[in-house]
This record gives sequence, C-alpha cells and structure tokens, in this order.
Amino acid sequence: MAETPRLRSWLWPLLALLCAMGMWTYIDRVLISHQTADAASRDRPRGNLSDLYPRWIGARELLLRGRDPYSQEVTREIQAGYYGRALDLSRPYDPRDQAGFAYPVYVVFTLAPTVRLPFRIVQKGFFWMLAILTAASTLLWLRLLQWSAPPWIKISLLALTLGNLGVVQGLKLQQMSLLVAGLIAIAIMLLVADYAVAAGILLALATIKPQLMVLLLLWLAIWTVADWRRRYRLAISFLATMALLLAASEWYLPHWIPRLWQAVHEYQQYTGARSVLDSLIGTPWSWMLEAVALAAMLGACYRERRQEANTSGFAFMISLVLATTVLLVPISAPYNHVLLIPALLLLAKERRTIWQSNLVIRVLFLITAGLIFWPWVSSVVLAGLSFVLPAQTVEPTWAIPSWTLTQVPVGVAALMLVIRYQRTLAAPVVSGSPAEHGGRNAV
Repeated sequence: MAETPRLRSWLWPLLALLCAMGMWTYIDRVLISHQTADAASRDRPRGNLSDLYPRWIGARELLLRGRDPYSQEVTREIQAGYYGRALDLSRPYDPRDQAGFAYPVYVVFTLAPTVRLPFRIVQKGFFWMLAILTAASTLLWLRLLQWSAPPWIKISLLALTLGNLGVVQGLKLQQMSLLVAGLIAIAIMLLVADYAVAAGILLALATIKPQLMVLLLLWLAIWTVADWRRRYRLAISFLATMALLLAASEWYLPHWIPRLWQAVHEYQQYTGARSVLDSLIGTPWSWMLEAVALAAMLGACYRERRQEANTSGFAFMISLVLATTVLLVPISAPYNHVLLIPALLLLAKERRTIWQSNLVIRVLFLITAGLIFWPWVSSVVLAGLSFVLPAQTVEPTWAIPSWTLTQVPVGVAALMLVIRYQRTLAAPVVSGSPAEHGGRNAV
C-alpha cells in the first residue's frame, strides 16, 4: 500500500505527458499533413495562417501609416500574408474567410511594441508568450479554487492543459483568445488579492474580444452593485480604462465603431459563425436552450452576488460564467475552450464529492469526462499509427479527435449548472448563513 502514492507521483504525469505529446504529434503529422495535402490538391492557398497576422498588419498600418485597418485594401494585404495571396472568389476552393480586421481598434495598442519587428519574430515570441501565459493561468486558477494539489497533480494538469486540442490549436494559430483568457485569470487573482483597480484595468484590456467578456462583466457588475461601497473600485477602474481606450481609438481612427460593426457582420456572413448549440441542434431550438442556460446562469449570479472574492462560491461562479460563455458565444471554435479551464479544474478537484451525488449527476459526470478525454485518447492512437501506416491511410481519419469538441462545452456547462442548483436545493440560503454572507467554504 505504501507504494501507491509513489506510483501515482510518476504514473499520472507520464500519462499526461503521453496525452500531450500525442496531441502535438497528431496535429503535426496527421491534421496539418492532411490540410497541406488537401490544399495542394485543390489549389487552395496557404500562407502563415496566423490569427495574429491580421491584427498585426492592422496595427502596423494604422500606427505607422495612418491607414484604416478595416479597409478592403488592408484586407487584401492581410490575405497576401495570411493565405499567401489575395483571395479570388471566382476560384471554387479558395477559403470563404476573408481574414479581415474584425477587432476593436484598441487591440492595436497591445501590439504597438511589435509593429516595427519582422512578423516571424513576432509570431514566435507570441507563441511562447501564450504558452507561458496559459500555463501560468492554470496555476492561478488552481490557487483561486483553493486546491493545494501535490506537485505530481500540478505537473499532470499543466501537461493536459498545454496538450488540450483547443489550446494546441490556439497556440498554433497564435489566437487572441488565449491572451484574453490569461488576462482574465490574472485580473481575477488581483481581485481576490484586493487589487481591484489593477483588476479593472486588465479586464478592460481583455475586451479586445468582447464576445468572450460579456457574461463575465455582467456577473462582476451584479457582484459589484451588491456591495457597492466596498467594490466600487473595480467598476471605476474598468470604466475609466475603457473610456481611455475608446477615446484613444477614436483619436487614431475617427468613427471606427460603425466600421467594426460592419466588419463583424461581414465576418459572421463569410465564416458562417454559429454557437455551440446552433451547430448541434440548429435554430430555433438552440435559441430556447441558450435562453434557459442564460437564465439559469443569471439566477445563480443573483443568488451568489454577496460572495466575497476569496470564497469558493465566488470561484465557482467565475468557472460557471466562463463555461456558459463558451456555450453561448456566437462563434464555436475549439480555441475558446481555454475558458473552460477553471471549470474543468474545479470538476477535477471535486470529483469525489460529485461522484457521491445522485445518479443523474454521476451519469452526466461520466459522459462529460468521456467527451473531454476522447480527443487525447484518439490523438495518441492516430499519432502512433502515423509512424507505422502510410499517410494516405491515416490522414483521412484527421477529424476523429474533434468528434466531441462541440459537445464538451454543453457537458461542462450543464454539469456546472446541475451541481449549482442541486446544492442550492439541498442547502437553501437563510439569513445570516455563510452562503449569504460569503463564507469561505460556501459553494
């Protein structure tokens, strides 16, 4: 029996590293290999394919040359680097995604130090910055969740995080979602440490992807108003920073907001962007389920509005809100799954308690766990097969690890909501209870 802890201390990190290595190998040897071969057979252009590139070109052109980053001229210049040439709509296999600049103007301020550097250097630097930020934010979430995990668990969780399909995709693409997720993690930890002004500033900077921030800001607004005298600094610093960003953006590019709305509208049209539930069941049924999920989340937000920032109840709500964001955001993309990290860590931490709940929660937990682990298991198998079978045999199976990606946010958000309301019904809040006044162990 004494050997069991020792066995765990090296077995689980090794398994986690195997999953991470399998995922990265699958991406390089199967997925990218398939995409490259398919593009060559259809004369589909492939350039740097970095999601950072359109933002970087937009920042360079606006800050150095005063050009409108939303203009068609800049868009075609972006395409020349992103795809290798400007797109031609008359070619049937050319991508529909125009790769335009569809971000708020103030994203250029975050990229300003890089606009005079060669993009290859910026791309590599941004990759490593996102990798380090994602790993560091995972450790911050563990601290927020008050999980004093032993080193072997932390190593395992870090390996699984950096080997997650959504995170790997985000790193390969240098996706801004990973930057936003990192800023959120740091901001929430600053808030917990009572540095509300700094937290508000970082939350404002994170609105470079506003669709990922709406529900979080709504929760924090409800939470702040519930105890305005003690929490007003968060709102004031956030609003002041947003005013500064908007004013600076207007000074650099007057009347940019209508241009942004047009760019976003065009992006949704040429990419066919849809939410997770839209992709799974289609409209109008998806709208009904989204409304139910939103109402359930808002109900939990209102009930937990008096939680202190350093309580487990507050940590649970942050995890729930971010998981619901991935479910409801109008663009279903694997790299947005980085926002699921706190919820996944919380579920891992509370796995024994969850398993002791009722049958419905146990079944939902098992299903969700299966959805989460499927990409790792299948990618390890495909990665291994890529070394022993011909490419033309393995590459057609490239989509197998992504089979459960759309369902994962549904399972995680549903499990979080069910746990929240099951515990609420089991322990109703009464006046003066720890849950009402923010006791540290309230969940």
